[in-house]
Amino acid sequence: MDKVRDPATKYAIYVATAVLVLGFIITLVRNGIQILADATFWLGLYGWLAAGIVVGYLVYLGLRILGWRSSEEAEPNVVDTSGVIYRAIAPTATERGTEAIATRSKISAGELPPWEVADLPAPPPFSFNNAIALIGPGAILLGTSIGSGEWLLGPAVTAQYGGFMLWIATTSIILQVLMNMEFIRYTLYTGEPIYTGFMRTKPGPRFWAIFYSVLAFLQLGWPGWASSAATALTAMFVGDIPGPEHAETIKAFGLFWFLSTVAIVAFGAKIERTMEVVQWFFVGAILLFLVVIALGFTAPETWGRAAMGFLRFGTIPPNVDWLKVGGFAAFAGAGGVLNGTLSNWFRDKGLGMGGVVGYIPALIGGRRMSLTPTGKVFPLTTENKKRWREWWKYAITDQYGVWVLGCFLGMGLPALLTLQFIPPGTRFDNQFAIAVYQAQYLSREDTTSIMWFITLLVGFWILYSTQLGITDVFARMVTDMVWSGSSHIRAWRGGDIRFVYYSILSLFTLWGVFILLSGIKPFFLILLSANIAGLNFVFLGLHALYVNRKFLPAELRSPLWREAIVLLSVVFFGFFFCQALPSIIGQFTQGG
Repeated sequence: MDKVRDPATKYAIYVATAVLVLGFIITLVRNGIQILADATFWLGLYGWLAAGIVVGYLVYLGLRILGWRSSEEAEPNVVDTSGVIYRAIAPTATERGTEAIATRSKISAGELPPWEVADLPAPPPFSFNNAIALIGPGAILLGTSIGSGEWLLGPAVTAQYGGFMLWIATTSIILQVLMNMEFIRYTLYTGEPIYTGFMRTKPGPRFWAIFYSVLAFLQLGWPGWASSAATALTAMFVGDIPGPEHAETIKAFGLFWFLSTVAIVAFGAKIERTMEVVQWFFVGAILLFLVVIALGFTAPETWGRAAMGFLRFGTIPPNVDWLKVGGFAAFAGAGGVLNGTLSNWFRDKGLGMGGVVGYIPALIGGRRMSLTPTGKVFPLTTENKKRWREWWKYAITDQYGVWVLGCFLGMGLPALLTLQFIPPGTRFDNQFAIAVYQAQYLSREDTTSIMWFITLLVGFWILYSTQLGITDVFARMVTDMVWSGSSHIRAWRGGDIRFVYYSILSLFTLWGVFILLSGIKPFFLILLSANIAGLNFVFLGLHALYVNRKFLPAELRSPLWREAIVLLSVVFFGFFFCQALPSIIGQFTQGG
């Protein structure tokens, strides 16, 4: 699929390019040629790139509905009684070479043990009901990401800058989903998380296991979500906006709910399934509340202001707080290593070759499960390629139909409430009330205290669901890397991966308790995590492109236009991190 042989894809690329060029011309005409010397002009082109991707994808879907197909997809197959599939025309030289690996039992792949060879499991026929049954990783990622970006940083940036920066969310979400699909591409082919793929590259698994574990720790090792959720509970408890005098109460609530996330992932037969059920509940309840409030309490002109904010590409107000805006850019979707862990959930869900390698079971209620340390790949037979295209449809549905749509709803609805109720220019400076601002202003429209308590409760669940996902993500990510990279770890406790997972989770828990007891301000913990996530996108994007280029067959690799966008994504997130870095250093020197 490296070459554009599909006419629908070709014309979609033409349309997307036209939108980008049109945006370039419009901005140039509106501001004059001198705008070329302004960095915000080039940053704004990322917004037009995102718009081009969306419009191009809609064109692609329309042409596919009208029946535009590549010649490969339209080719008839003839099946004999032995079950071997033959093509109606002679196979190409590439296919003859790739089908030859079906006679080999293993394939060498980098610095880890070789892959075994097996046929790609057949997915159920693509339909709405089957899609509902199979999707789920996108919901877990959405529940994990909706807290800090959508409920905290989004409203904080929107209140301070009046919605003019929402275009950054548009750009970030679109760029992130394309990066997500590269992680998923590797997992569908190998049954391995993308982090295992990273470990297959030089200098070897030990180096990359340590490297990405450190990156994960730097991003996720700050339990700011539990601490921020505790500010909402404290406000409910005291009946007012918390301040420094409530620091000990916030600390106690934060500790209790942080530890409860550990308890949740300990139960159930399969951790991925437990997370999926819990996060589906959280996401559904949260979005229902936001939709009801937005429809019932916001004016039509507010909807227009919010919509325009998502499209004001390149608008950067003066005196920008880059620490806040940089975090907003990274957390507008999910953020850094969270996106990479999506591939772990795809493996555990059993999608693609993930269906033949096993999953991580829960400690309580889960049976011992054999999780192979390395993946399995499939030969590029005609039938396997047909199955690949079906699995890819499910992956697209999970990401675009659940995650992207949920991200825009999760970002847009709180932005509506912020624009409607919070005065422009408001700064969220009270670190002990960071999850209370929405409730404070919403409750002014209510003569009773009902809106105050409901909004605080929803804010608590939003942040709590994020902390729950973070707790699982760190332990899952590090477990997979050490399990794949160390034979000594695999031999420990009889090869039961549950003990590895929960040992790492225990260390993470002890560190989280220490940080919560230290009294570091809740919102700074969120900002620190978010900006580190932006840095992590740089490493993840570049490494994923290299891994897929090196290890995936040419027909399954990403097309060049996708690779170019991932490279541009690296520049986008790297820019915001560099802008925020001086503020991060300054905050640490001042003690957080």
